[in-house]
Amino acid sequence: MGERTTRGPGLRTSLFPLTGPLRFLLLSSFLIPLGSFMVLPFMSVFLHERLGMGLGAVGVVLAVASLVQFSGGIVGGALADRIGLRRTMLWALVVRTAGFAGLLLALRWPPLAIWALVLTCCGAALYLPANKAYLVHGVDDERRPAFLSAGNAALNAGMAVGPLIAGPFVLSSPGWLFAAVTALFLAVTAGHARLPGTEGEHPAESRETAPSGLLAGVALLPFAANALAFYLYFHFQHFLAVYTVERASSAFYSVVLLLCFTLVIVVQPLASGLIRRMPYALALAVGFTGLAAGLAVLASGTRAALLSGGALITLGDIVLFLKNDLEALRRSPRSDAVVFGQQRLAAGLGACASGVLGGQLYGLGERAGHTGWFWLLAAAQCLLLPPLLFVLRRRTTRRPVPDGNHEGALTRDDTDRRVPGR
Repeated sequence: MGERTTRGPGLRTSLFPLTGPLRFLLLSSFLIPLGSFMVLPFMSVFLHERLGMGLGAVGVVLAVASLVQFSGGIVGGALADRIGLRRTMLWALVVRTAGFAGLLLALRWPPLAIWALVLTCCGAALYLPANKAYLVHGVDDERRPAFLSAGNAALNAGMAVGPLIAGPFVLSSPGWLFAAVTALFLAVTAGHARLPGTEGEHPAESRETAPSGLLAGVALLPFAANALAFYLYFHFQHFLAVYTVERASSAFYSVVLLLCFTLVIVVQPLASGLIRRMPYALALAVGFTGLAAGLAVLASGTRAALLSGGALITLGDIVLFLKNDLEALRRSPRSDAVVFGQQRLAAGLGACASGVLGGQLYGLGERAGHTGWFWLLAAAQCLLLPPLLFVLRRRTTRRPVPDGNHEGALTRDDTDRRVPGR
């Protein structure tokens, strides 16, 4: 019993002292989304107003790009498993830098913009699993949540600051903006080339005995929970903008996003140890309840509701997204990069389903003049769908384990103790 109640190391103890490569990697986790979000949030406006694409075509392009960016992570994880973490990050940054350079060239040849955007998303898909795996490489289980949450905080900080810097220049001076972002990515790529490799610490024989398929060894329950969490969260991500602008303004929408980013930056690192120690079933219950409460609050449509609803949703996803990654790492026999790639695939499937199904539901509510019902229906799904995960958990827990091979097996206490053998 004493093992369950022992507190892990504090945030400062878990993170420090940081080595030079890890400092650079955390700085890159800020700079990369900073540069990306100086461009990507404005692509719908850029494609429509500067390049003259119809809104229908713009929607298709952005949907494909989002699916590639999320679901392509499973390829990035497999590539990192084969050629190493540093090489994968380096190639991913080369691809992404070429994408931003292509956007600069698209000012002269507009059709190139679509391919350039897809290239940037391919680079993101390849980079993130390797980045997360490098960040936690050689870090013990108790410290991993602190490192993952620090990386997430840096990423969200870059996502928050990027649009604030670039907003005035997207339409007035896009050439200078694209050139600056390309130069930033060239510098970050050069820095990654100097990172020490980790390949030598993974014996070749262990790779030969590990599962080799893209989905082999997938931790089924965290995979399904991540897909469901992203499906429900992306109701908020996809449709909050149009809902908020109708009731307040685009400036107030930026305030709501800034609040959400700030919560992730501040709360997740501080709460990472608590989230690690939290039993998985409790974490799922807390996270989905937070999503349900926040989505329900949004239905009233007032400014206070938009802020408080966004805050509740963000607190819910802080618990869900971090805990799902930690559980997937704990339960799967695959390398960290492959596990992160599989979790990205789950996120992409959930986000895509949210866009397709949520778009139809929001359209129905808009035509009926009651878009608030959309949020109530989303909140109801947060309460009705997660119990299916607990059915999956019971089936997975009861699965027999072959004699002599207990790797990845789940025990009665699987929510509190690391599965041996990874």
